Formats: sequence, structure tokens, C-alpha cells
Amino acid sequence: MSARLTSQLLVGALVRRAQAEGGSAMVLHKGEPVSGAIVVQLLDRGVNQGLFERISSLSGGLELLPCGPAPDRPDADVSHYIERRTATDPDIWFIELDTVSGQQLTAEILCAG
Repeated sequence: MSARLTSQLLVGALVRRAQAEGGSAMVLHKGEPVSGAIVVQLLDRGVNQGLFERISSLSGGLELLPCGPAPDRPDADVSHYIERRTATDPDIWFIELDTVSGQQLTAEILCAG
């Protein structure tokens, strides 16, 4: 069994790295510090690029998969999705990340391993 970094540590690293690269990041819902699932809403200059969830792949690694409403849906749909997910899983983390290379940055931080 290999040791894994905690969700709280990964979220903190993602927020700091986005800010260091001139972007912004905000925790929308704070989840369970050790092993909470992580979902990132990616924006590029305020334009929604979609929601991506970190999941375990069948090969044993980690990957980002799109989840939730399509990026072209109204902001209210994203808010409702977050409300539904946090109601059924209060341990989940939701992060909003606004940076040019958000998907690459998120994969580097959350899926490295």
C-alpha cells in the first residue's frame, strides 16, 4: 500500500500554484481533509470550461473526468449541481480555478503519483 497525499494538502497546493501563475482559485466547499473527493470547476478568464472530478482509474492511477452540467449551461445549473453533490456527500471538495492552463495544472497537481 502506498501513502497518498491528503485532499486538503492537494487542494492547498492547487490553490497556491494557480495564484503563483497569475490565476485565481477559491474553495467553494471544504470537504473531508484526508480523503474527500475533489471536483474542480475550471474557468478561463471567467468563462466556464466545465467541472472535472479526480477519480481512480481502472489501471490504479488517478485521472480527471468531466462531470456535472456542460460548460455552456447557466451558472445556476452548476450551483445546483454543487448543492446536490454536497448534500449527498458532505466530504467532497469543490474548487473554482480561473487560469489559462487550468486543466493541465489541475492534472499535474491532483493526478501526479
